[in-house]
Amino acid sequence: MQNRRETLKQTATVAALLAAAGFPQFAQAAFNKAAFDAKGVQEAITAVGGGALAESKDVTITAPDIAENGAVVPVGVSTTLAGVKQLLILVEKNPAALIATFHVSDAVEGNFSTRAKMGQSSDVYAVAITNDGRALFAKKEVKVTLGGCGG
Repeated sequence: MQNRRETLKQTATVAALLAAAGFPQFAQAAFNKAAFDAKGVQEAITAVGGGALAESKDVTITAPDIAENGAVVPVGVSTTLAGVKQLLILVEKNPAALIATFHVSDAVEGNFSTRAKMGQSSDVYAVAITNDGRALFAKKEVKVTLGGCGG
């Protein structure tokens, strides 16, 4: 099982190969360094081209109320909204807020899940970025009893 750092390294390698092969638009879509380096939720959303956050009942987040092990917190994001280009999962109190970004199209259903690493209890955001730049979100507080980020 890969950790986040290994996955990001492999994604960066693929992006570099695509750029070298003359596909810079795919390389940018594959990895957005500024977004993954962002310290805050809004900073990460801005880095992927989203505007100000607005709460929406059309975006759903699934996560446990209490995570006994912060190293492997199951998180899901879904939406039935039309015109969504990306779904994001962010953890407000993590050193880097953005956990995952998923690209959505008419051929890809907006329903994803992954495991997040959380060092402490925090609000977890599911954000849908629409084609016109709106950032619609749902959030849930997840209490962590055993930290996963070096804790």
